[in-house]
Amino acid sequence: MFERFTQPARSAVTAAQDEARALGHERIGDAHVLLGLLVTPGLAQRLLAEAGADLARVRELVRAPADETEALRSLGIDLEEVRRRAEESFGPGALERGPRRRRLFGRGAPSTHVPFDRSGKKVLEDSLRAALSLRHKTIGTEHLLLAILGRPEGAAAGVLRAAGVDLDRETATERVLREVRRSA
Repeated sequence: MFERFTQPARSAVTAAQDEARALGHERIGDAHVLLGLLVTPGLAQRLLAEAGADLARVRELVRAPADETEALRSLGIDLEEVRRRAEESFGPGALERGPRRRRLFGRGAPSTHVPFDRSGKKVLEDSLRAALSLRHKTIGTEHLLLAILGRPEGAAAGVLRAAGVDLDRETATERVLREVRRSA
């Protein structure tokens, strides 16, 4: 399937892996693909910026997903206060984890490959479906964005909502489709 990806789309997927690794996450989810789109120049990056997506804010929300933050808050735990106190006591970045490194078959050079979780795989699959439905031979960043917008229950959509990005699904999807048709 990756042979169908344009260079910017490949760069976005690679950036998603880099973002997951930098955040210390063990799997690449749809929110990491969103981050990959935000750091990769292309139609998706432009459309996300026009909709109000801010890379720093989105990255912070992906670091501590809203549902986990809300779950902790419901237990009386303020994650930001915990982070502030830990950094006050132990220095900046005290709670950050570095990437896990695994050895291949118990020996050799460590691998920093980060696999996709179910939501990450679903975005990749749905991006192919989006390209095929538009009769496009390649998968671009816009198809990855359409796949994310097509999953309003996904973590990426939740992150966009939490970041204050206008995510009226029909309007956002129509805007992407209009831009795709105009650039074709």
